[in-house]
Amino acid sequence: MIMKLDFVTANRILFGTGKSRQIGILAREIGSCALVMSGTHLLVDALEASLKENGIQYQTVHIHGEPTVPGIIELMEKTRSFQYDLVIGIGGGSVLDAAKALAAMRTNPGDLMDYLEIVGAGKPLLLPAAPYIAVPTTAGTGSEVTRNAVLGVPAEGVKVSLRSPLMLPTIALVDPELTLSVPPEVTASTGMDALTQVIEPYLSNKANPMVDLFCREGITRVRTSLRKAYLDGGDIHARTDMAWASLLGGMALANAGLGAVHGFAGPIGGMFNAPHGAICARLLPIVFGANAKVIAAQSSDSVQLDRFKEVARILCDCPSASISDGVGWLYDIVRELAIPSLSYYGVREEDIPLITEKAKNSSSMKANPVQLPSEVLREILAKAL
Repeated sequence: MIMKLDFVTANRILFGTGKSRQIGILAREIGSCALVMSGTHLLVDALEASLKENGIQYQTVHIHGEPTVPGIIELMEKTRSFQYDLVIGIGGGSVLDAAKALAAMRTNPGDLMDYLEIVGAGKPLLLPAAPYIAVPTTAGTGSEVTRNAVLGVPAEGVKVSLRSPLMLPTIALVDPELTLSVPPEVTASTGMDALTQVIEPYLSNKANPMVDLFCREGITRVRTSLRKAYLDGGDIHARTDMAWASLLGGMALANAGLGAVHGFAGPIGGMFNAPHGAICARLLPIVFGANAKVIAAQSSDSVQLDRFKEVARILCDCPSASISDGVGWLYDIVRELAIPSLSYYGVREEDIPLITEKAKNSSSMKANPVQLPSEVLREILAKAL
């Protein structure tokens, strides 16, 4: 086989406990005036002190909730007069995506809707985003190394992406110490998002050998440490494993896509007030099993199914594990982490047809290892209620 590869990620990645203390030095290398975007006041004080020590002017904006198109437009207007040449995002995936979108729109002309997929004109960005340092405080989305920002569109009841290689962060600064204060329920949902993002790219129809390496490593780390981090948030070794898995997942999805779990998660997250990671967690074992079943029924080729078996073997830490064993492992961890059903967030049986139709149009669904029939998509949602 002749291998071809096109791999992109953040310009620079720094990983390790205590690395966040270098933020001022790093900022000084690429700018002099920073827009700091954060979801909380708790972790910003040390960051601001480092910026001051290194002569960086800054303005801080606090982000609450998941980013939306109206919210980003409002932020663009609010910060337009501030002459910043650098964006720093410190927070969970929502904050990092909001900062990423703002950095992109800082340098590109026109309206945000010009560049949005599905609900907008979908035009490509023309210019590189403003320099951006992404500092995650949760271990889940991998947004610090992805080329898109997920934004809610309340009027359409959907989430879409602003997407371009020109949006990749200048620096991804991953410090597991910043995740020590994350509460158990958030550790659970973000951790399951991280797991989904090292499983789906491995099974994706766009998978490649480099992404495979990241995914195998990421699945192993989550298997070893998600339960530990959930039960003891102060376990720095478990937190480091999860931060590493999240980073690997971000690089994997940015280069191989995702699948039906995320294909569903966009519409559900746009229609209901539900954490993205919890949606993914609830759907993951169901989608994993459904994909394998459809592939087995459609083809005698075992190559795709071998990848499902490999995921199961890693999850179960057993060389003889079957696909059904892998499904069972996923159901078990969803139960142990107290992940609720979709009905807990208000999803009803009568919502299934609309969610299904919206999911079919998502970019993530296009990377699913097999095209799932509409009836299978509806069955998946029904099982997740």
